[in-house]
Amino acid sequence: MTPSPPVAALIVAAGSGSRAGLSTPKQYARLEGSSVLARSIGALAAGGAIETILCVIRPDDADAYASVVAELGPAIRARLALPVHGGATRQASVRAGLEALAAAAAPPALVLVHDAARPFVSPDLVHAAIAAGHSYGAAVPGLPVTDTVKQVDDSGRVVATPPRAALRAVQTPQAFALAPLLEAHRAAAAAGRDDLTDDAAVVEWAGRAVHVFPGEAANMKLTHPQDFAGRGVLVGRTGFGFDVHAFGPGEAVMLGGVPIAFDRGLAGHSDADVVLHALTDAVLGALSDGDIGAHFPPSDPQWKGASSDRFLAFAVERLRARGGVLDHCDITIVCEAPKIGPHRDAMRERIAAICAIPPGRVAVKATTSERLGFTGRGEGIAAQAVASVRLPDEDGR
Repeated sequence: MTPSPPVAALIVAAGSGSRAGLSTPKQYARLEGSSVLARSIGALAAGGAIETILCVIRPDDADAYASVVAELGPAIRARLALPVHGGATRQASVRAGLEALAAAAAPPALVLVHDAARPFVSPDLVHAAIAAGHSYGAAVPGLPVTDTVKQVDDSGRVVATPPRAALRAVQTPQAFALAPLLEAHRAAAAAGRDDLTDDAAVVEWAGRAVHVFPGEAANMKLTHPQDFAGRGVLVGRTGFGFDVHAFGPGEAVMLGGVPIAFDRGLAGHSDADVVLHALTDAVLGALSDGDIGAHFPPSDPQWKGASSDRFLAFAVERLRARGGVLDHCDITIVCEAPKIGPHRDAMRERIAAICAIPPGRVAVKATTSERLGFTGRGEGIAAQAVASVRLPDEDGR
């Protein structure tokens, strides 16, 4: 049996999504606990026919994209190519992705171009796109138009009513032989044509035929605020945590999950990691779910000497169990000594690992109290933390 030619998917995720009216680009908005982009990647990967998935993202979205990757299982992550930065237009973004695929050691024969904001594509539609792409070289899914369509002039006056029978509302994924599609994009760019609204239009402009196969009504594109209504969009919450531990006997302090050599230790029932305790309370506070003492009481001997990463991991898991996501952690440590600066990045890396988020979403700062109070007298260390999270809008607000 002749093996099937390799197939890649190019997901366009470089837009700002401003029409959706959200506080984040729509490809990173949450739907029932998962990001739109993660759902789109998973949907394309579900059928198993696509070997490589390449996302085109905005240069400023590296951390957001890393969070999406963290949502995916290892089998899907193994098929992800390194993301490519998009351009000023959709055409420029697609062209950047096509250039990257063409430059790979083993370029795919067929590429499916898909909008990140279509997370409901089914495995059947993906397989139909691949089959049509192999048969025709350029194929797009489309639905019959049910509304009457009017063509108007600049003043809004109707100039034509095209017959509906010949019209199709086109969707993605759109399937193309890679080489002709890239050639058409390069030619359009050279001609200054950056107004073509999809890849089929680029191929049509280049003089090639495009075939339309049946699309799916459920394969809608999330565009406007109403498209997200009732679909589990998450709302933001903020939690604050504060903790203090006094110095005691020892040769190191544990701060942010990192042991730091010092002439004393911190006294506490657990390992007295004041940073992780404050952050745990911040996450629990955002959940309105009590505090660290309620879940891990000092009176319980099982927590004696316990590593505080267990507490923070517990709080983050409580967040995820409710369909939430941890967006950012901001921590301030107050002490005269030890010096925090040399250990700041190690703390950020460790906290990020415990929370399963990119280090770029963890901030660690340090200050003194100008020799005032118990920290100024060198009697202990204080920490405060802010956790920014998003949760399903259970109240419907």
